[in-house]
Amino acid sequence: MPITPETQRAFLDTGYRVRLPQGGWAVIRIGLPLPRELHFCVNDEGTPWGFITAWNPFAKRTSRERNRVAQRELLATLLERGARVRAGVGVGKQAGAGHTRWREPSLFVTGLDSDALDELGRRFEQAAIVRGIGYGIAELRELD
Repeated sequence: MPITPETQRAFLDTGYRVRLPQGGWAVIRIGLPLPRELHFCVNDEGTPWGFITAWNPFAKRTSRERNRVAQRELLATLLERGARVRAGVGVGKQAGAGHTRWREPSLFVTGLDSDALDELGRRFEQAAIVRGIGYGIAELRELD
């Protein structure tokens, strides 16, 4: 199911924050290169990476309990597959009056190829994931 222009704008305006080992965050932005602070996570310029969550399937609000269960399952699946994972959070603004902020616990992942990341996004019913290769540009990957 294609995402609406409003939802696409929300994805594009989101800051995809990745927790750094010494504290603080590096922020991935769609259309920009992987932040220098995250270069240590990729082996070389050909290493695929992704930013993924199991929260809010199909970009629709879901209960905190359901989201937490799904996120734990996603993390377990990633670790079983040998992925390297760093904690993250997507932070954006809700369109409309008041522009309320929202946060989705997420994961920055290396060690899986792009097809595997897409498959996990679909399995956990995500409308899209953020992904890239090496130090390159972060892209919004809509999942159908």
